[in-house]
Order: sequence, then structure tokens, then C-alpha cells
Amino acid sequence: MRVFQIQDDWSLTHLKLASRPHPCPDSGPGPGQVLLRMRAASLNFRDLLVPVRGYGAHTGTLPLIPLSDGVGEVIETGAGVTRVRTGDRVCPCFTQGWIDGPPDGAHLNLGGPLDGTMAELMCLPAEGVVKAAASLSDEAAATLPCAALTAWSALVAYDNIAPGSRVLVQGTGGVALFALQFAKLRGAHVTVISSSDEKIAKARALGADAAINYLRTPEWSKASRELTAGRGYDHIVELGGEKTLPQSLLCVRAGGTISIIGVLSGGTMTAQLGR
Repeated sequence: MRVFQIQDDWSLTHLKLASRPHPCPDSGPGPGQVLLRMRAASLNFRDLLVPVRGYGAHTGTLPLIPLSDGVGEVIETGAGVTRVRTGDRVCPCFTQGWIDGPPDGAHLNLGGPLDGTMAELMCLPAEGVVKAAASLSDEAAATLPCAALTAWSALVAYDNIAPGSRVLVQGTGGVALFALQFAKLRGAHVTVISSSDEKIAKARALGADAAINYLRTPEWSKASRELTAGRGYDHIVELGGEKTLPQSLLCVRAGGTISIIGVLSGGTMTAQLGR
């Protein structure tokens, strides 16, 4: 089968089209497994970090098939599989083997260290895939496993955003836009920060109640506190890291939540911990 893989050395220049054997050892899924023909894959910021070893120590070994998100069609099932059937469209789960309970580091992620979705075929445990809604295109369904579930986990699974909650979302990337929409579905008041007026306009079209252009307002923490009448935010979806977390600490309310998800502006920082 054809794949894209990082080979020979860790860099994007070593991402090459290549051939690999059938992903199932016996050319068909074993008991409890499903064979997928991949139909679409999506790109996360994480996928740009993995090829340059910028995502920590657990990026796997070469050659590595990148990308963690995608959607495929079940073309064959192994013995005992009842969750899905041939013809179903499914999304591979980002963290394979993690069914429930708190994360413990024992389960591995697609796109590093496990081979990812840039392949014609994938052979996975049936518990490692989830059916995609029929209303979604392949391209839309392929965006869900990382960005959408991360946003949902932050706002709902690890918090309880409710009507009247104040939420601040950083940027207009995948996680940010899903967080904006989920927060609005829960009845929250949402502020978006961005460097682009054009993107701010699109965020407002999706329901953002307030927005700050942080290029014009570098100390956006002060402006954002004014939007909450000095109370601060109940929940901040923290995606920037090095350059944004210090300001997030200044505008979250006492007892509020900061979900540290991204490190788009860098991974080290100096912050004022007192006010």
C-alpha cells in the first residue's frame, strides 16, 4: 500500500511517498480488529511538530507515518467485531487503547509514536475507532478526533461550562473554533483574541460575543478583565503557551480554570504568579 512517511531523518524534507506491506500481518484483520480504507486526513499543529521532534520525547521511531486525524471506511472486520460493520465510516481514535479512566501515559497516540492516518489502509482494534456522523463530509469528519474532542474535554469533561459562564478562547485554529462553538452551545459568553480583524469577523459570525485584536492591544489581559467587569474568566482555553499564559493568569477569576492545550508561541515562560 502507499503511505506518506518520515524516513531517514527527522524533518519535513524527509516526508516521502513510499510503499509498505499490508498493515494486517495476515493480509486481513485478526480477531477484534478492523481494516480501514482511509478517505481523508486532517492536519493539526501537532503534526508539524512531530517531524522535527518538537513534541516531546515520545514521537516514535523512523520510518513513521504522520497525522493523527482522519476518516476511513471499514472494508473488513475480524472475528468477534460487533461495534462496526463493513461499509461504516469511522474515525480512528487519537489515543489508541484508552477506553476510560484518567490518562496514565501507558496508551499511545496515532501520528507518533504509532503510525498515523497518511496511509491507504489502517488495521486497528475495533475499540480504537468511532463511527462518523452521516451528516458530515469526509473532510469534516476527519477534523474531529483531536481538535473537537480536546475542546469538548476542556470545557465539558473537565469543567462544567453553563449559561452565563465567561470563556476566553485564544486564536481561531481548530481547537479554538470548536471551543467557541461548544461554549456557545452551553450558553456561555465567549471572548476571542486574535491578531486578525478578518478572523475576528468570522469568529463573531460563529457566535463570539466579544473580541480583542492582540496586536493593537498587547496587554489584552487588562482589556479582557474589563469585559468581565473585573471578575475574570471562568475558563480560559490556553493555546499560546509562552507568550499568552502569563496574561491568562492575570485574567482568570479566582477558582477559574485554565486549560493548557497548546504551545503555539513557545514552550518556556516567566510568569507573575501573584497579582
